[in-house]
Amino acid sequence: MLTKSSNPVAGGTPAAAPALPVAGLSYWLPSLLALLGAALLWLGWPVHPAPLALVLLVAWVPYLRLEQLLTARGASGWKVWRYSYLLLVLWNLFTTYWVSYSTLAGGITAVICNALLMSLPLTAFYHTKKRFGPKLGYLSLPIYWIAFEQLHLHWFLTWPWLTLGNGFAQANQWVQWYEYTGFLGGSIWIWLVNLLVFFAITKYQASTAAGAVPLARVPLQRLLVLPLLAALVPIGISKLIASQYQEKGPMAEVLVIQPNVDPFNEKFEGGANFISHDLQLQRLLTLTEQNLTPQTKLVLWPETSLDETYFEAAIETYPKIQRLRQWLSQHPGVELVTGLTTVGQYGPDKGKASPTARFRDDLGYYDIFNASLHLGSASGPAEFYHKSRLVPGVEGVPSWLSAFVIDLGGTAGGLGSQPERTVYRTATPGLSVAPVICYESVYGDFVGDYVRQGASLIGIITNDGWWSDSPGHNQHLQYATLRAIETRRDIARSANTGISAFINQKGEITQRTGWWEQAVSRATVHLNTEQTFYVRHGELIGPTCQVLAVLLLVLTVVQAVRSRKQLTA
Repeated sequence: MLTKSSNPVAGGTPAAAPALPVAGLSYWLPSLLALLGAALLWLGWPVHPAPLALVLLVAWVPYLRLEQLLTARGASGWKVWRYSYLLLVLWNLFTTYWVSYSTLAGGITAVICNALLMSLPLTAFYHTKKRFGPKLGYLSLPIYWIAFEQLHLHWFLTWPWLTLGNGFAQANQWVQWYEYTGFLGGSIWIWLVNLLVFFAITKYQASTAAGAVPLARVPLQRLLVLPLLAALVPIGISKLIASQYQEKGPMAEVLVIQPNVDPFNEKFEGGANFISHDLQLQRLLTLTEQNLTPQTKLVLWPETSLDETYFEAAIETYPKIQRLRQWLSQHPGVELVTGLTTVGQYGPDKGKASPTARFRDDLGYYDIFNASLHLGSASGPAEFYHKSRLVPGVEGVPSWLSAFVIDLGGTAGGLGSQPERTVYRTATPGLSVAPVICYESVYGDFVGDYVRQGASLIGIITNDGWWSDSPGHNQHLQYATLRAIETRRDIARSANTGISAFINQKGEITQRTGWWEQAVSRATVHLNTEQTFYVRHGELIGPTCQVLAVLLLVLTVVQAVRSRKQLTA
């Protein structure tokens, strides 16, 4: 123990304190801060029975202290990166380990590579702070991070699962203002509060440090006023918006089916307990028939419910499609949306083919699609939508990465897509369905594009059984609640093995099925046709931060070059 007389400041030199414990703590402190930061980010993420999202508002403080500590010690940028990367790897591992339940190699790759990509904005922040000082440095941090999140929403290895704004999916009553900002507004909020908390702690430590002027000391509670306001004001605004919001639009009854076919052993040919495609279809029809009412207008079946491959040009020739047509003729007024795997052909002319098209002598150029099918009536034309936000490791990936494909449902391996969104117009007045397939529901502006095209109801079809009974399928469900807030649209969600659900326009889950059980849900939904600010204007925060990030990077590089020239002059 240090006595009063052994205070290092009193004698001007460090006291003869026990060397090993102090040195040990100093050595392990960066690692402990990295572990603490990862644990807080995991704790605040929607993976727990009770929402702990407020933890996210301080979860980055350990990283900020880590970077400050290492920089003060004169650590190299490489050393700062190593500890930052440790934090990011642990956060990814704690939160998305379940991806490995589908493919082990894909899961490992996702954790390692996503953490590596996340380290890029932190590295840019370190160099900007080094060249321009703390003021511009800390201002650049949220800009770099959100610019990265925007990039991660659009490039070929897109994986926005851990976009910070998603962290409030289980506490969406605090972010009703997403109808204006989208979920990247939540990312800004998290960084703002974390930085203010960090500044308050740093200023308090500086004012109470040995040798500080006593009159300069500031009570910690006064320093925390601004961070508390930054945390509580958005929550208060959200509560006000929620209290005044009323469900909008005419109503229609929708039926969602959860057939619960094990994707590992029952659904696909080669499974240990494979259920024939005919029996799978019969299960879907039986569950639907047993729960249909005279008021039902729309039936929603999950992703790849019809798992055989269907050539789109010959869709009406397939016996199962003819069976569905016959069933619809027995129930006038009912329309069906289902998932299936299709083939679209372009003929022998390569110029007419898509960039993802394959070639066979007997087929010409063709694409395989993870698709949805809309059968509006017994005789109306079949409509298709091709899943366009493909899972990481599928679209445009070099062949040497094929072993690391992450399969999150449906067919994997070089699928085709379409550039625009398709909305299914029905015969029911006001009912226009956005056919969102699985992974697409994680993308805010992407789902908003369906609404810009006229969708009044979001229909999500998915197969979450790939992830076993893990946080993955729960996170996927909760993220959909944010899409409801951003667009102010009801959501009907049909999942093969759970969880199927209905979500209202405030993001409240009004009905949900259990996990891994055969179930049917029926609800009367509202069909809103008004567009939110976020839908009308699209994503504004992300592109703005990308422009600012480029400018900051250019300034940082220029300053680094100037500094190097001065040193060598």
